[in-house]
Amino acid sequence: MDIEELAGKLAAGDRRALARAITLVESRRPDHRETATALLQRLAQQGRQALRLGLSGTPGVGKSTFIESFGMMLTGQGLRVAVLAVDPSSARSGGSILGDKTRMERLSRDPGAFIRPSPSQSQLGGVARRTREAVALCEAAGFDVVLIETVGVGQSETMVAQLSDLFLLLLAPAGGDELQGVKRGIMEMADLILVNKADGDLKPAAMRTCADYAGALRLLRRRPQDPEGFPKAMCVSALEEAGLEAAWNEMRALADWRREAGVFAAVRAQQARFWFAEEVRQGLLAALETGAAKLRMEALAGQVAEGRMTPALAAREMLALLGAEAGQGALPPSG
Repeated sequence: MDIEELAGKLAAGDRRALARAITLVESRRPDHRETATALLQRLAQQGRQALRLGLSGTPGVGKSTFIESFGMMLTGQGLRVAVLAVDPSSARSGGSILGDKTRMERLSRDPGAFIRPSPSQSQLGGVARRTREAVALCEAAGFDVVLIETVGVGQSETMVAQLSDLFLLLLAPAGGDELQGVKRGIMEMADLILVNKADGDLKPAAMRTCADYAGALRLLRRRPQDPEGFPKAMCVSALEEAGLEAAWNEMRALADWRREAGVFAAVRAQQARFWFAEEVRQGLLAALETGAAKLRMEALAGQVAEGRMTPALAAREMLALLGAEAGQGALPPSG
């Protein structure tokens, strides 16, 4: 694959090239990983940036409907929108449905939008292993807004905050979770809480839920990256497309304030450091999957099971062997 040619097509906004590039970075083949790393390094020199919006919420809250309505509003304003949707993978088969394009039928046909579903595989935190690299590719392709939709499992999905400039939490009215607002975890990460389905018979319940969360947010400790009044809770209706413009105005206001205050660049720098450390951790875990490492692990596990070695001592020996592999290029014989 010609990296320069692919990078040129990406810079020109070629959607097919973007799809190919995302497939490349998601591949686990060693030669593909090497090519993907070279491509990302090449594209990083362009310095293009988009507004990265992370979106989380429990299943059934209407994330896909919200993204479609919100995305259509943005493309109607002349903005180019990329949607990276992460689908849960089966713990048994490893497969994913990847049905986001069918749930966003109008947006998928919009020439100003790009939708890419990806499987979460074994990655925790609500995002896929290579979502951050896919975001970088969308920025290189000239998209103005990149929406990152998590798998939707609830309180543990804080990893998306390390991918986005703004983190949106979508909630349903009268879901019995109003008191979740005082809990730590995902609530501390949210920049904007959007109570969806504020329409029809659910509108009064949505307004009450929004008020509950607004009160809960005032109990949280003030964050240095927020201006006065943030984080805040708002009501929206993805079905009736109500409140979307107001929510977008709040997002832009917060992003502009953070840029002027120097917070925007500082957060991105911190995120880059986080993903560097994450790559190192994932690399160490991958070293355990080699044939020699598996054999040594099995031998040490047998000694632990027989009581001839404690788990802590066996783990220390295994880590020492991994260190030797890093220094010498191969694991010592298991002996």
